[in-house]
Amino acid sequence: MVVATLITLSVQGCGTGATAQARSGTAHDLSIAEAQSVYQTYLTTSDSAAAQGDQAAGLANLSDAQWEIVHGQYAALAHAGIPVPRYQYGTPDFYVPALSGYPKWFMVAVPRHPLGASDAVTTLMTFEQAKSSNVWTLTGSAALEAGQSLPAVSRDSAGYAIALSTRDSSLLVPPDAVGATQAAVVDDGPASPAAAVISSNPQTTGLYAEQSAYASTHTSHDVQYTFLMQGASFPVFALRTADGGALVAYGMFLNTTTEHPNASLGAPIPVPAALSPLLAATTEVGLHAVYANWTYQFAAIDPPASAHDQKLTDIAATGGPSLVHAN
Repeated sequence: MVVATLITLSVQGCGTGATAQARSGTAHDLSIAEAQSVYQTYLTTSDSAAAQGDQAAGLANLSDAQWEIVHGQYAALAHAGIPVPRYQYGTPDFYVPALSGYPKWFMVAVPRHPLGASDAVTTLMTFEQAKSSNVWTLTGSAALEAGQSLPAVSRDSAGYAIALSTRDSSLLVPPDAVGATQAAVVDDGPASPAAAVISSNPQTTGLYAEQSAYASTHTSHDVQYTFLMQGASFPVFALRTADGGALVAYGMFLNTTTEHPNASLGAPIPVPAALSPLLAATTEVGLHAVYANWTYQFAAIDPPASAHDQKLTDIAATGGPSLVHAN
């Protein structure tokens, strides 16, 4: 077993942003052995940062959704005086696409649990080197939801995974539209037309119900609470699955606003204790509004377009608050 850190909160998650285009073929610009080395280096450096509580070092090998989430968690832990968690990892399974050029990327599925605990949760980690002058970073990770399992990923005769274009039309939903489909249900609930192609689960109707319930108890004649899931400029990654579908990894934002009607001046709006460490300045007061941004990384199974009675299904998620502002 390997000890390392990956601070994550397993939670729920309009279009997505940057795409990681597939250039599948026989080229192996990134070998499986190189991917294994990148992964091991990450475990070593991240664990060292966690052991020392070194935020700068802990963020240095992260990017995109993972950077946003972990940055917020470091702030909350430092505010509470809690040591950075360290984790123990099991045997990894590598999904390395046969690609040429940049960006280079790969996924790792690995069971993980905090030191001192015994129940491991499979986590899907995505690593990327955007260009030759960039270091390798962990761009996102998503913890498998209870009752879900990873699909079988297609591999070529050399053991390399098959990458897909984010605009692949052979799937029920093109990978670069998966986030927008999920967001439509999170924002509008089961009545959304998008509910016809995406499963009801904790990351769709569950998140809608959770946010709607919170809004009903935090909205009054002088304070309004609203929420909106929207896309981010994070890359989208897709791998062909054995059934002709895809395993899609992507990141999203959830924005929440608590404000006086029309953001008018009023009594101070309290900032939840869990969010206050993320305020840019401790002097910020919500006389008009309190804005919170949550960052999420998801993994979803996207069935082939030819499949009957199958829906897009989110199977993994990780996220947390990443920005708070009061004015």
